[in-house]
Amino acid sequence: MTARDRSSKPTLAVVGATGAVGTVMLDLLSTRDDVWGEIRLVASARSAGRVLRVRGEDVVVQALAPEVFDGVDVAMFDVPDEISAEWAPIAASRGAVAVDNSGAFRMDHDVPLVVPEVNPEHAANRPRGIISNPNCTTLSMIVVLGALHQTYGLESLVVASYQAASGAGQPGIDTLREQIATVAASPEPLGTRPGDVRVAVGDLGPFPAPLAMNVVPWAGSLKEAGYTSEELKVRNETRKILSLSDLPVFATCVRVPVITTHSLAVHARFATEVDADHARDVLHRSPSVVVVDDPANGEFPTPIDAVGTDPTHVGRIRKSIDDPFALDLFLCGDNLRKGAALNTAQIAELLAAEFSAR
Repeated sequence: MTARDRSSKPTLAVVGATGAVGTVMLDLLSTRDDVWGEIRLVASARSAGRVLRVRGEDVVVQALAPEVFDGVDVAMFDVPDEISAEWAPIAASRGAVAVDNSGAFRMDHDVPLVVPEVNPEHAANRPRGIISNPNCTTLSMIVVLGALHQTYGLESLVVASYQAASGAGQPGIDTLREQIATVAASPEPLGTRPGDVRVAVGDLGPFPAPLAMNVVPWAGSLKEAGYTSEELKVRNETRKILSLSDLPVFATCVRVPVITTHSLAVHARFATEVDADHARDVLHRSPSVVVVDDPANGEFPTPIDAVGTDPTHVGRIRKSIDDPFALDLFLCGDNLRKGAALNTAQIAELLAAEFSAR
């Protein structure tokens, strides 16, 4: 594509380009449809000057500053909450639409929470010039639930998540790898007493208990009524995305010894009677969903199948034995792709199409 061709397209800034999600984002920008003109890469001052490859070209990383947003149409933020809280409004004040992947604005009444396959129309109503990206756990299930809600009318939701270590960032990945290596090298059997395991694995990192060869029924921080921040995100974000402000949602978030890809067991109750075969057909026809559902032949979704892919993988689809209005299912989604970078990129592409149509 020539410089002249690109000059007619909107300008994009990627803030946090050198981070874990930013790295995935650059790969997506190089492999998805090229809807952007200039792409500016932005990071902290210590990363300024680095050269990264995007769309087959070398791009120099710029230090985060107000002037980097001048002339930018869309700014994608893949940075911690406190950085987004400060800089997304600055980007908006310089004329860019900020698409934020942090938790800083998700529940702000004046900031839409958007999943393009579910509620793309919400992106047009952005009074603060900011659009928010949901939490990776919510994103791992919401495309499936959105399709089923459109067909049957969702009335309540019970969710148990099985969340990968990468949901806790690079420290989570590093901690799990170190613990697995320690456990594998130990000549002594572990698990006879909790204290033995804690001593053997050493550093717990961001987790409250050993994660290697274990599951930890805790993700996030303690909030009201004994729920964690991750569990409340699942409830509050699902309600906002589906425009169901009073939807009963009961979530338990569990950390498991998997590097990447969140899994969820879902019990969903609907306003109309459901049929498992019909539900499979609905999901087969849904964008960004892959149905893997033949248990008799050992076919069902696992994190290994979903990692590195964009769709949500869903299976074990069953009509509840005791409730004709309910479905039980299991699904997996890569928390670093659709759960973070991909959804942000898709929102930005909605905006690119909007700007190109003007």
